[in-house]
Amino acid sequence: MSRPFPSRHSPPPPQFRINGKIRAREVRVIGSDGSQVGVMDLGAAINMARNQGFDLVEVSASANPPVCRIVDFGKFKYEQAKRERDSKKHQHANIVKEVQLTPRIDPHDLGIKQEHAVGFLCEDMKVKVALRFRGREMAHTDIGMGVMQKFLKDLAPWGHPDFSPKLVGRSINVMVSPLPRAKRARNPKEGEKPPGPAKPREMAAGETATAEPVPPTQAAPGIAADAASNGVSPMPPQ
Repeated sequence: MSRPFPSRHSPPPPQFRINGKIRAREVRVIGSDGSQVGVMDLGAAINMARNQGFDLVEVSASANPPVCRIVDFGKFKYEQAKRERDSKKHQHANIVKEVQLTPRIDPHDLGIKQEHAVGFLCEDMKVKVALRFRGREMAHTDIGMGVMQKFLKDLAPWGHPDFSPKLVGRSINVMVSPLPRAKRARNPKEGEKPPGPAKPREMAAGETATAEPVPPTQAAPGIAADAASNGVSPMPPQ
């Protein structure tokens, strides 16, 4: 009994159809040298590709008629994978993190917000800084602007603002982008490694190891008394 729906674990359809797997009756053929061959019957196009030692690959199935190229399919797949890898290298993850401030923020809280922003910038993320006013704080926007300027000045070693802070509605907004890795300061959270134990000095050729002299100690009173009773005079301290 045939199933009405495809299996959940069925393999995905191929990205490109080649040779006999192409479903169209007529195709527009591009030669192996990139020249336009024209519209041909599918069987004739496959025979032309085989006579040249190549494959007929469908590169644009949505066109009417579909566009096919005469190429070496293995080399074609390698070039496609290489293009995808190169395109991913130039794509930057546009991840934006937001940090919220207030005009009357405590200096300790401001330092914590700065640490969070520095951590985001060191991970190549953009930071949106928003300072919001509440109630009658709108009458003193200059105070909020001063807090924002101080915050951006503290972030200067790790990022730069894309534009000047702007007052939009009841908040001051600015976007901070990370500096390049070569110009960016080190993340202060990355603590320095503690120095390891000192290595012993290597002895030069012909040098012999000598024990360090032990300082003489004065004999205990009890030992000196026993020595005097036995007629032995204790050694005077040097």
